[in-house]
Amino acid sequence: MNDFTHFDGQGRAHMVDVGEKAETHRSATAGGRIAMQAETLRLIRDGAAKKGDVLGVARLAGIMAAKRTGDLIPLCHPIALTRVTVDFEFDEAHHAIACRATAETVGRTGVEMEALTAASTALLTIYDMCKAVDRGMVIEQVRLLEKLGGKSGHWRAGQA
Repeated sequence: MNDFTHFDGQGRAHMVDVGEKAETHRSATAGGRIAMQAETLRLIRDGAAKKGDVLGVARLAGIMAAKRTGDLIPLCHPIALTRVTVDFEFDEAHHAIACRATAETVGRTGVEMEALTAASTALLTIYDMCKAVDRGMVIEQVRLLEKLGGKSGHWRAGQA
């Protein structure tokens, strides 16, 4: 039996029909990190990057991307989001910035893709704004951290 839901009985890709599903509060959190040279991290932390407020722009880009996920990911439902947050944490010891994005809705389908899109886009924006001084930055560990709501209930990374 095929458990992938984006294929019909003939194996063709299709958008899943969520019309019969109940509307519930749904939330998902995704995260990732970008590693860089120590000097690049200092420029971002001190607000001294030539392009301006790197994390402010990255936060806005992540929120905007979450709202457009249905336009970016084929077969992904357009969702009316009720809340999106994008937060950053400096990891001085490893010259990195961690990103954590949460998307929420009251709807018939989950927001995992919206959270993942927000985190990925925020990290890509940091790269874009700093690539002139550090082309060797590495975006890594982008993954779903937690999801709540819907038929499958609560899931957290690292739990069985």
